[in-house]
Amino acid sequence: MDGFPRGQCYDQPMPSLSFKGKALVQNFHLLVPYHELKLVKSKSLTPKVSLHDNLVVHGDSLKALKSLLPYYAGKVKCIYIDPPYNTGNENWVYNDNVSSPMIQEWLGKVVDREDLTRHDKWLCMMMHRLKLLREFLTDDGVIAASCDDNEGHRLHSVMDEIFGEECFLGQIVWKTRNTDNRLKSNISEDHEYGRSDRAIARGRKIERSDFQNPDKDPRGPYVTDPLTGKATAKDRPNLHYHMRNPDTGDVYKPDSSRGWITDEPGFKELLLDKRIWWPENPLTGNPRKKRFLSETKERMPFSTFWSDLKGQSGADEVDEIMGRRAFAFPKSLEFMTRVLDYLCEEDAIVLDAFAGTGTTAHAALALNKTDSGMRRFILIEGEDFADTLTAERLRRVIKGIPRGKDEVLQKGLGGSFSFAEVGHPMQLEALLKAEKLPSYENLASYVFYTATGEDFDAKRINRKTSFIGESAQYDVYLQYEPDLNYLKNTALTLDIARHLPKGSGKKRLVFAPTKYLDSVHLEENRIEFCQLPFEIYKAVKRNP
Repeated sequence: MDGFPRGQCYDQPMPSLSFKGKALVQNFHLLVPYHELKLVKSKSLTPKVSLHDNLVVHGDSLKALKSLLPYYAGKVKCIYIDPPYNTGNENWVYNDNVSSPMIQEWLGKVVDREDLTRHDKWLCMMMHRLKLLREFLTDDGVIAASCDDNEGHRLHSVMDEIFGEECFLGQIVWKTRNTDNRLKSNISEDHEYGRSDRAIARGRKIERSDFQNPDKDPRGPYVTDPLTGKATAKDRPNLHYHMRNPDTGDVYKPDSSRGWITDEPGFKELLLDKRIWWPENPLTGNPRKKRFLSETKERMPFSTFWSDLKGQSGADEVDEIMGRRAFAFPKSLEFMTRVLDYLCEEDAIVLDAFAGTGTTAHAALALNKTDSGMRRFILIEGEDFADTLTAERLRRVIKGIPRGKDEVLQKGLGGSFSFAEVGHPMQLEALLKAEKLPSYENLASYVFYTATGEDFDAKRINRKTSFIGESAQYDVYLQYEPDLNYLKNTALTLDIARHLPKGSGKKRLVFAPTKYLDSVHLEENRIEFCQLPFEIYKAVKRNP
């Protein structure tokens, strides 16, 4: 998956696209407040709702993305987006409340073909969403976007600017109509485009030269992929077992919060096939899985024309699932399955910020059913049909549709998801007035991420000790309950400070409504105090 060779161009300024409102929205994503993510049990399909499950999130995509960052920053392997094509016939509305008289004039108005600023509005809408999406990608993550001739060239330019033109991987063109739809110029208009990029400054691509054969495996050169997964012992106990190196007798134990990506029978198959790469000993790393050059797909060739898709639109598929005409031009399951198969491995997290009918999640579930993978999905849909169409489609394909045409659809794909609504903003004014107080977990994710800049893991919360997580520099604690009387009567005292858990031995970062401790006692107990309510607090800036 090489990018285009650029020679010495890295040191030269790159041309950028100019449009109305660009200067106003460049950093707007930084000003968007974090919002609560309210889990809705009645709309979910899982025994226990969780923000670490597959997710369907209902709400504005910009607010939803900002609020998901504490949980998923740097963790998403594949992002697919299918934004409005801006044809002038889609009735999309500009809703980003930027503090500018010009953009305030845009708010709430339908963007139609007669709108002379429709391209400017579209680019303003896309720019800050793309900037937020970049923060979700793993070091080797990929973002793919669908578009057509209306905005394709502009999308290419703005993605070059945000992700870096040297990170462009390629463009797929796929035939979307069976008819010979031609313009007056005799140029066919029967296609759409897909573009994929890697996040800039997020690691390097795997090149052919990375494949080596240090142990002279007869199958040839290979790279190794992690066998560690993302499932806790409580969620997937079958993925938590000891791997033993048959040659050395060394035993490798999984971390209780991660586990392996395959169960014990799967590990034995890999062992039998001599697919396991073993480190020198358990102190130097974990076992990894060999991936041979001879078996590796050429993922995302630079110029690909897909004309062999059986169904150009997924409308009939959605009709069959929902029992009615629900959506005009959804992507087909075949198309999305091929995209995900190209772009991500079996344990990847996939994010779709313009979810529509939920084809991306359907494709992830279908691939998991085929190859026993553990792909997870995050869907964001801002329209009111997020529950009645997006989530409902997933409920049906997970549980099975008796009238379905094929056996797989009849039996169901299995799986689960949690449904969440984007709630109230977590802002200083709300806390001061005790209005719309966030839940403990939502506030914990907010203060941990904004204070440390690191990923938040809700599974580490211990409400009894107020512990919410460990960063590279701190053990972090939060004294809080969404109750005004609690906030008025709770303080960090000397007794509480002395009874905090020993933890990792790092300095303790404690968030609380107030404190009854002087600087001497704070220092004695390794505490850095931050008072609630608070502005966004970045403790990392204080450190040398």
